[in-house]
Amino acid sequence: MITWAQLWEVLCDLPRHSILHYINRGRLHSRFFHLAYNTLDDGYLYLVFTCSKSAASAVIQQFTHRQYNHVSLAFDPGLYTLLSYNGGLSSAAPGLNPEPVSELVRAPGSSALIYRLRAGRWEKRRILDLVRMIDWEGSAYNLLGLVCGCSPRPNIMFCSQFVYTMLSAAGLEWFAKRAGRVRPMDFLELDDSQRLEFVRRLDGCPDTAPEYPSAS
Repeated sequence: MITWAQLWEVLCDLPRHSILHYINRGRLHSRFFHLAYNTLDDGYLYLVFTCSKSAASAVIQQFTHRQYNHVSLAFDPGLYTLLSYNGGLSSAAPGLNPEPVSELVRAPGSSALIYRLRAGRWEKRRILDLVRMIDWEGSAYNLLGLVCGCSPRPNIMFCSQFVYTMLSAAGLEWFAKRAGRVRPMDFLELDDSQRLEFVRRLDGCPDTAPEYPSAS
């Protein structure tokens, strides 16, 4: 059940969002791209499914009836390059943002499931180039799409819409569905061919996420 406090927190956050204009730009640091391009021969992409216990997650759960309601994408096994569409951590605007794992599983009872997907050098570069383009052009979080499945502009997405769009662009999708209708658990529940390999589970801990390693 959603509490009044959770509902109020979500309502108070609405003025920060835009469903028509790009309000988030240049959130990915050069270190992100340095690390990501160095993983092109790693052979995998990494999908992280999160139960964050946030107010927004509690509201979304009322519609999805699923425990895990957020999905993120990373290029490296250490998750230094984890990113997704979200409401904006700290002072960031809603849209495409880097995601420290510690922020996702900070709350008591939160957890994350980490899976990996085989991906070659071309597929990873294709997705990374698209991520760079979105970061440069701008983005916003697709609140409207959570209800109707529509996007008024290409870079206005929600988390699972973003991940599916990136995988599809690289020919790595394994089910056919309109991107605006994809929900996080679809990646697992519709994985009949078991393309995703389970890696590990992380439980709520404030020190879970690694910091960026040095560029040396």
